[in-house]
Amino acid sequence: MALNFGRSISFPLTPARSFSKPRHTRSISLPGNASSHPLLANLHAHIAAVRSWIQQGPSSSLPAGLAAIQALHSSLANLLLLPESGTVLRSPTSNAADYLLDAFLLLADAHQGFHECLMSLRHAATESCAALRRGDAGRLASAARSQRQAEKELARLAASVSAVFSKSARLNLAAVSGEEAEMAYALVEAAAASAVAFAAVFSAAASMSTAASSSKKTATFIPAFARRAATAPETAEATVERLHALERCLSECDGVCDMVFRSVVQIRVSLLNIMTPTI
Repeated sequence: MALNFGRSISFPLTPARSFSKPRHTRSISLPGNASSHPLLANLHAHIAAVRSWIQQGPSSSLPAGLAAIQALHSSLANLLLLPESGTVLRSPTSNAADYLLDAFLLLADAHQGFHECLMSLRHAATESCAALRRGDAGRLASAARSQRQAEKELARLAASVSAVFSKSARLNLAAVSGEEAEMAYALVEAAAASAVAFAAVFSAAASMSTAASSSKKTATFIPAFARRAATAPETAEATVERLHALERCLSECDGVCDMVFRSVVQIRVSLLNIMTPTI
C-alpha cells in the first residue's frame, strides 16, 4: 500500500544549495512506494555527499565537511516533518526512536566540545606564533601543552561519536516491515552517517594541528632563534606560516559550526515532539 503524503514542504536539492534562499514550495504527494519519495531520495543524496567528502580526505576542507553535515541534518529535519516518520518512530516494534534521541544528544554534546577545542587550538596557534617570533621558550611550551590537550580531547570526541555508528548495527529493525522499514532504515542511516562524518571532522582537526606544529619541532627553534642563528629564523618562519594557515582554517569553521549545532538541536527537538503525546 502506497504512503499518503498529504502535505507540502520545501527542501534543498543538493548540499551546495542548502544555504541558498528558500525555493518555491512543491507538493510531496505522489504515487508509488516510499523509495520514490523526493524527501527520502534527497536524504540519501546528502548521505552520499557526506560519505564522498570523507573519502576525499577530510583534512582538505573542514568547512566543506561541516557544511555537508549541516545539509544532511537539514534534509533529515524535513523528513521528520512527515506524519509517516512519526508513525515509524512511535511503532512499538522499532527501537529507532530511542537510538535517534540518544544519538543526537551525544552529537550535540560532542559538537560543543569540538567548538571549545577549536577555540583552544586557535589560541595555542596564536601563542606559538608570538613565542617563536620573540624566542620565548616558556610561552611556546605553554602553548604546546594547550595544543596537545585539545588534540587529545578531539581524539576522545571522535571515539565517542563513533559509538553512534557502532550502535546502529545492533538495532532491532527486523520486526519493521514494508514501507515503514524503508523509512526507519533511512533515519538510522542518516544518524550513523552524521556520526561518522563528525568523527572524521574531529580527527582531521587534530591531525591538522599536529602537522602545523608539534612540540618536538618547535621546541628546537627557540635556542637557535634566540641566538639569531642564520638558519633558525627561516625554520621558525615556516612554522609560523603553517600555524597561520591553521588559524585561518579554524576561523572559517566558526560560522558553519554554529549552523551545525543548531541543526543538531533542531533534530532532537523534532524527535522529542514526535515522541511526546499531544494533550
